[in-house]
Amino acid sequence: MLTRRHFIITGAALFSPAISGPVLAQPLSREAQWAAWDAEVTPAGFDPATSNPWGLHPRLLPTRVEAKDGLRAGDIHVDAIARYLYHIQPDGTAMRYGVAIGRGGLYEPGFFTIGRKAKWPRWTPTASMIAREPEIYAQYAEGMEPGPGNALGSRALYLYQGSRDTMLRIHGTPYPRSVGWRASSGCVRMVMAHINVLYEQVETGAAAFLYPAEESLTART
Repeated sequence: MLTRRHFIITGAALFSPAISGPVLAQPLSREAQWAAWDAEVTPAGFDPATSNPWGLHPRLLPTRVEAKDGLRAGDIHVDAIARYLYHIQPDGTAMRYGVAIGRGGLYEPGFFTIGRKAKWPRWTPTASMIAREPEIYAQYAEGMEPGPGNALGSRALYLYQGSRDTMLRIHGTPYPRSVGWRASSGCVRMVMAHINVLYEQVETGAAAFLYPAEESLTART
């Protein structure tokens, strides 16, 4: 005869707690993932003026210099010959960063505005890039996910002319040793740890002057 007590004991055996397994890690939030990537691309004890695990020439490290008279605070000036980017400060100085520019005839001088800013952006090569070098870029025709290996790196400043996105960028690069050279497909490249600093100081709407490779913007150090 089945008693109530027998039913309770049997039921308890049939419906015992689920077998525990490994707890799956919860995906990081977007901000937490960005912070983890920032830590990955920033040297320990980072000092912009001295940290140099990339083996750059010391002149390409961030340096404060005296700006030319008459330059507007907040604007960016890129000297294509010296491979310098200057960010003009309110006190008449400028922060100077080493950059890479477009190789061959791919560098495009001109006057632009910063139409957009993005942290850890997604990257998609342009149609002209794919047509020019399909063996390199065709595989990314649908885009490349953000991350330390992404071609735009950790930050991007989008260069506009009026309301038109020119498809040119000032951006971080997973190839920091290209800084100081003509290496890109037209954009201005920076060390990721360096553009992370610059990014926080640049306002949307600021002007960006990319000077021809035949001319030089000089500053007094």
